[in-house]
Amino acid sequence: MATLTYVYADSTAVVGPLATYAEPHCYDLCELHAGRLVAPRGWDVVRQSVDPEDTGPSSDDLEALANAVREAARPTTVVEQAPEEGARRGHLRMVRTPEEQ
Repeated sequence: MATLTYVYADSTAVVGPLATYAEPHCYDLCELHAGRLVAPRGWDVVRQSVDPEDTGPSSDDLEALANAVREAARPTTVVEQAPEEGARRGHLRMVRTPEEQ
C-alpha cells in the first residue's frame, strides 16, 4: 500500500508510504497500482521507498490510541430534569395520561 499526493505547483506526483491521516488530495493505492502509476506529460513522479519493518504502528501511535480509549471510557455525569406538564420541546408537548395523574 502507498499514498499518492499531487504537488500541483511543482508538477509532481509523490508516491510514498501509506498516510496516517486523510487529506483531501491524497489517494491510497494498492501495491500494483502504486508501482504502475504514471503522471501527466511534463510532470515528475517521486517514489519514496517504504521500509517493510516500519509499516506497523509506532509507540506514539499506540500511546495516542490508549489515551483516546481512556478519554472515551471516562464517565460523564449528565443530570436530566423531567419536563413540567405542558412543557414544550420543539414542536412536541408532554401530556400526562389519566393513569399518571
